[in-house]
Amino acid sequence: MDLSVTLGRLRLPNPILVASGTFGYAREMEGLVDLSRLGGIVPKTITQEPRAGNAPQRTVETAAGMLNSIGLDNDGLESFTAKLMPYLTGIGVPILVSIAGRSADEFVAMAQRLNDVEGIAALELNISCPNVSGGVDFGTDPTQCEDLVRRCRKATALPLLAKLTPNVTRIATMAQAAADGGADALSLTNTCLGMAIDWRRRKPMLGNVVGGLSGPAIKPIALRCVYQARQATDTPIIGIGGIATIDDVMEFLVAGASAVQLGTVNFYNPQASMQVLDALPDALAEFGADSVSAVVGSLEIAPP
Repeated sequence: MDLSVTLGRLRLPNPILVASGTFGYAREMEGLVDLSRLGGIVPKTITQEPRAGNAPQRTVETAAGMLNSIGLDNDGLESFTAKLMPYLTGIGVPILVSIAGRSADEFVAMAQRLNDVEGIAALELNISCPNVSGGVDFGTDPTQCEDLVRRCRKATALPLLAKLTPNVTRIATMAQAAADGGADALSLTNTCLGMAIDWRRRKPMLGNVVGGLSGPAIKPIALRCVYQARQATDTPIIGIGGIATIDDVMEFLVAGASAVQLGTVNFYNPQASMQVLDALPDALAEFGADSVSAVVGSLEIAPP
């Protein structure tokens, strides 16, 4: 059974990755997960300079997921490369570094700086964070999106993934823009914008008022985005959004994703990635496939 997947110039040992912001910097998960088995790790997003993040409260549990407004709290690029990359490199799996900038110039500068850091398999451009000012600008305007990806493409030899937001009118347009800019793959999707209210106090429950909704509630939206993006471009896709079980994984593969990232499930079932990895060979066999690639984009749509 061939579990390996290819995303443009990026090759992964299997399609099961863990999503940025839900797995810390991996060290936190030691003892709960056999990190060496993962197809890849996307550490928490880093910015050029340290960020304190948003005011609390930063997370709210909902009926079918989680709202967060962390605000990209991190120690900055230089601290990440000096203190965390040596550990991450030692795990022995592909490390896909998630970066975010306040401007296109910051994205480009970070891509150029990380190009020379040993052990990075790819960069994921977080152009879709709803919890910071201007966080989704590059992910909602196709011209800005294409220009940003193209400039980062010129700044680094590393494979580039563009992480897109579902908070747009046409995800296919944004997917095509990122592909035209030179993205090796698309990460679909980031969180959906939402909010929670304490009606008795007449106050928002998040310090930032609004935040990103993740978890099972957004799975149908993410599936739809993957399917529509697949129709618009041949650029490989990583599916993200409410994935917790092997059935979820297979649905995203059939819809058109070549790999998946598990996110919110890591908070309530840290071993979910291991469980779906264990179940994947049998699911492929049930499908009648001997490789992951044989499943990707196999959805059958009846003619009108």
